[in-house]
Amino acid sequence: MKLYIKYMVSLRCKLFVKYELEKLGLHYTSVELGMIEIKEDISELQKQELKSNLAISGLELMDDKRSILIDKIKNVIIEMIHYSDEVPKVNYSDYIAQKLNYDYTYLSNLFSEVKGITIQHFIIKHKIERAKELILYDELNLTEIAYKLNYSSVAHLSHQFKKVTGHTPSFYKKIGKKRKSNLENL
Repeated sequence: MKLYIKYMVSLRCKLFVKYELEKLGLHYTSVELGMIEIKEDISELQKQELKSNLAISGLELMDDKRSILIDKIKNVIIEMIHYSDEVPKVNYSDYIAQKLNYDYTYLSNLFSEVKGITIQHFIIKHKIERAKELILYDELNLTEIAYKLNYSSVAHLSHQFKKVTGHTPSFYKKIGKKRKSNLENL
């Protein structure tokens, strides 16, 4: 049996969900971002208890099919950008459509209708968030970050970065170093 969970976007969330399932005596075969698969059927009582326990930590058990699909789209994008070291071999729209086994136009229209932004804007937002993390980690240069996030060039990354944040990547890096220096001096 598959259950879908909203706001499940990190490894910590996965650990929490596993813990809650074990508390209820449920055996899982898979716990992925946004989705769990359990071996047995879940009783209504167990479902309500799981729902309230998840809500305590900001997670939500979902029933609505449209919400479930939107969450699947978001989780594919988040996993692709934040947790995968591989650059997709196909463009993002093909990758998402293949992963979810739906026509991309349908997914795109549904996402825009429900979320009020396009899938492309959601991807850009997350790519820039990931770029900010990588810049602050200071382990990769901008060329490596641009490649890792599937940008055609450093200029393209810099342009989108400035458009989204209002700052250039180098300015953002300086701010990060200044904050780090200030924290070390406390």
